[in-house]
Amino acid sequence: MGLTQTAERAALNKLVDYIDDDPAAHIDKIMDLVNKLVPDSVFPNQRKAFSDAIESRGNWYQLMMKVFDLNPEMRTKLLKALLIDGNLLAWPVQEKARDKYDCNIPWAILLDPTSACNLHCIGCWAAEYGYKQNLTFDEIDSIVTQGKALGTHMYIYTGGEPLVRKADLIKICEKHPDCMFLCFTNSTLIDEKFCQDMIRVGNFVPAISAEGNERTTDARRGEGVYFKIEQAMDLLSSHKLPFGISCCWTKDNADTVATEENIDWMIDKGALFSWYFHFMPVGRNATAELIPTPRQREKMYRFIREMREKKPIFTLDFQNDGEYVGGCIAGGRRYLHINAAGDVEPCVFIHYSNANIRDMSLLDALRSPIFMKYYEGQPFNNNHLKPCPMLENPETLPQMVAETGARSTDLVEKESPQQLAEKTRPAAEAWAPVADRLWEDEQSSLYEKRHGEVQGMAASDMKRFECTGHRGYSARETAMK
Repeated sequence: MGLTQTAERAALNKLVDYIDDDPAAHIDKIMDLVNKLVPDSVFPNQRKAFSDAIESRGNWYQLMMKVFDLNPEMRTKLLKALLIDGNLLAWPVQEKARDKYDCNIPWAILLDPTSACNLHCIGCWAAEYGYKQNLTFDEIDSIVTQGKALGTHMYIYTGGEPLVRKADLIKICEKHPDCMFLCFTNSTLIDEKFCQDMIRVGNFVPAISAEGNERTTDARRGEGVYFKIEQAMDLLSSHKLPFGISCCWTKDNADTVATEENIDWMIDKGALFSWYFHFMPVGRNATAELIPTPRQREKMYRFIREMREKKPIFTLDFQNDGEYVGGCIAGGRRYLHINAAGDVEPCVFIHYSNANIRDMSLLDALRSPIFMKYYEGQPFNNNHLKPCPMLENPETLPQMVAETGARSTDLVEKESPQQLAEKTRPAAEAWAPVADRLWEDEQSSLYEKRHGEVQGMAASDMKRFECTGHRGYSARETAMK
């Protein structure tokens, strides 16, 4: 870290101390102070959203106040790792790396510490992986160290069940206090000692997997799991510790998940965020029958946006929110995935790769053939409600795999991209007219943004377009022109 960034970090950390000392009295001044310290090019839209939320005193302001009501023994460390090191200071470094290396540089890295899991959830490929694959402590530490050199300070654990390795994960938090660690977990291994560890390190946040009510949760994840989830939430809340919800929504649970009652349950339990993941039929044994219908997907699209307007909880719908981030964010554009065998994959749902972290550096993996295809091809569709090269553009993934010679990284039974495309093609064709209708809705407040030049892109994205001439057509659309 250079002298300039060191001074900037010290100043921003003082701002966190200032607001944390008396949030209600100081919050109105905080964004003016941030704007004096941080260049205008760093997260301008997000900063404006924070300013508007503070001024409105609405649901987002209520959420901010809930954050400042977290356990004071860990709250300041959390805010500094998340806001300062993980975002305000990290983004300019990432942008410089994108310019220097002419490849995608991730904002976040997802990694699987282990393939082991104590549950066997329907629709989760990790349930088939067994207990043999693990990233060692030194390998995880190396990934984080290499990532920080590129400006990446956000790390998200998936699996398997990451908390099978919770002792090592806490040690990683201790070694890298300038990073933020989030963990997708089934929550059944959260106990009193783990809560005390969370308080001590301050930079670890669980995202608890939960899908609707007791009936839908236990049906997919096993009898009694819902009860254990509530126990874990109650334990975390009793210590005023931050946590959120991770929800895989399927055809079977979509109508239960997309209810205000479910959102209120999360809020009452103390959740600060809820992330929704569209079911993906990944793996030879996965069925396409669980893919939500177009009606359900449109309902979720509208539901999430309604909840953002009135509920004090941060909601993300990864498949339907592509319009805010310029389409697909995988392939290292904003994130990548490293499985428990060390394979560096473009996406947690795309199990094809040319790279393994045990054989090459993180940067070399980002410049490997399939990652460069992502870099050159994103966005895969000009309609960002059809962002994915697998789910909404099923011809694109097989083409990229064929052109790059990427191999299947599935840890159980290999599935060709053609086999995967056969499962997703009917859903893509059914969703396309709905997505086009939503995208072309002139009454939408997002219409001008959707059809503008930027469309959720960063400066590095726009420079990439200038170099490649790519404007985001899917393979099928390109062939028709």
